Amino acid sequence: KFHCTRNYIHMHLFVSFILRAVAVFTKDAVLFADETMDHCLMSTVACKAAVAFFQFSILANFFWLLIEGIYLQTLLLLTFVSNKKFVWWFIFTGWGAPTAVMFAWVLTRIHQQNTGCWDDDENGVVLWIIKGPILLTVLINFIIFINVIRILVHKLKSQEGGGSHSSHFVRLAKSTLLLIPLFGVHYIVFAFFPESTGLEARLYIELGLGSFQGFVVALLYCFSNAEVQTELKKQLCKWQHQEYLTFTHKHGALSRETSPVNYVTQLSLLDKISPKRRTSVLQDGVTTV
Repeated sequence: KFHCTRNYIHMHLFVSFILRAVAVFTKDAVLFADETMDHCLMSTVACKAAVAFFQFSILANFFWLLIEGIYLQTLLLLTFVSNKKFVWWFIFTGWGAPTAVMFAWVLTRIHQQNTGCWDDDENGVVLWIIKGPILLTVLINFIIFINVIRILVHKLKSQEGGGSHSSHFVRLAKSTLLLIPLFGVHYIVFAFFPESTGLEARLYIELGLGSFQGFVVALLYCFSNAEVQTELKKQLCKWQHQEYLTFTHKHGALSRETSPVNYVTQLSLLDKISPKRRTSVLQDGVTTV
């Protein structure tokens, strides 16, 4: 019932969040598997693959955040959007662009900076192969976010007319807060600062916001959705009804087997048949019991 372009994009975004979380645990498990060895001195294919997968998952996550912003902008600008026309382009961009960037990054690391597990500090071109596309997606999403808020302000003003300014402000604030985790706008805070600027504060803020971003997006755009809640309630009622029918059927079958009324009915039927037949039926009944 929910198969549409909007939900397809949401699902791909959720997959990218899942991959990003899995990549963090995978990278740590590979790099710190041997506590006696300094991971900075490692240079195995497994650890390089783990770091490459980690970088790919981060890229894919940022690109799908960008796809969310582009799709919402498309809905606001166009009256009619063809689902089949755009969905494959979105999928191709969301997964294809990170793959192309990672391919270029891996080749560059192999030929120019093939040191350690590729998790050391990068310099020059190697650094910007990944950081450049990420900053670009954050900047484009921030611009789209500002434009969407501008359109929302215009629409709310036209709808409210001379209505209450407080309700207008509440609706605008609610829409803004809902869009921030979906677009990843909070990344703009440290996006264009040097890596050494406010390193400790930056670490806590980015880790804290990044760790809960996927959960917040899923909560707001999936589990808080009225249609989703309605379907979940229907499914829950269906399960409860099936359990009730199963219990009633089993209880009814057990009652019929042990009911005194059935025993009396059997005795009355025995009175109407011949003595020989009655003896055989009684013997069968005793054997069954």
